[in-house]
Amino acid sequence: MPSWQGKSRGIPLGYRIFVSILKNWGVLPAYLLLRLVVLYYFLFSVRTSKLIFHYFHKKLHYSRLKSLGLLYKNYYRLGQTIIDKVVIMSGIDNKFTYNFDGEENLRRITALKKGGLLLSAHLGNWEIAGHLLKRLDTKINVVMYDGEHQQIKRYMEGVTGKRNMQVIVIKEDLSHIYAISEALKNNELVCIHADRFVEGNKTMTAAFLGSPAPFPAGPFVLAATFKVPLSFVFAFKETDFHYHLYASDVKQYEGAGKEQMMQQVLKDFAAAMEEKAKLYPEQWFNYYNFWQA
Repeated sequence: MPSWQGKSRGIPLGYRIFVSILKNWGVLPAYLLLRLVVLYYFLFSVRTSKLIFHYFHKKLHYSRLKSLGLLYKNYYRLGQTIIDKVVIMSGIDNKFTYNFDGEENLRRITALKKGGLLLSAHLGNWEIAGHLLKRLDTKINVVMYDGEHQQIKRYMEGVTGKRNMQVIVIKEDLSHIYAISEALKNNELVCIHADRFVEGNKTMTAAFLGSPAPFPAGPFVLAATFKVPLSFVFAFKETDFHYHLYASDVKQYEGAGKEQMMQQVLKDFAAAMEEKAKLYPEQWFNYYNFWQA
């Protein structure tokens, strides 16, 4: 099974150092310090480096030299996305700009007043997209594992910002399903990553970058159970200060059996995820063997 365990790496002291730099000197000095941190991971994180190099070289078929360059850029982009999350969520002054392809699709979902399901991935910077969705004038709920929830809390240590989203933590007693159901009944948006699972969870398989890959069954069970309008949403960093957000056409899979619907949603999601991975290869942030079954 893939070795992701529902939490990400990170040292609280490191977050506090970057928060202090951001509050006192701004984004660019934080990016400068980040290059030293990235160099350490590039040189010494042998296990994760092998996995990401495999993604670039074997799955995207880049040369070895280009794959090495993208490996360094991948670590740097990851660090930037963490810094940017802190900046946006805490209200620190910044010069970020955005363009949003498909915002009208999300407005259409809210206008239908049926609730909505937004599927995303650890590809790009979802937290940025989620923060900007507040202009849709509807309540937004983010479903995540507790390990990821705790990581977000660490981002916010020492800052006064408040997230505009309600967090629904995935629990073993499945109580999160009731929270999701209630949110959808209230015409709220529910956002969930549909690319990672922890060992022991049910999975479904779809073709991704030329090979079968396991995806968590949960998000696709939700889509087939509640049958609400859904969209695939991603946000990518294109320059130091510019983000590009995407929301797919509104998708409704009514009329199909539950199993058939789950398979179709998965197939469409994997295709959308593959398209974005090819456009923004350096912003792939799954640091485990994604294809290992």
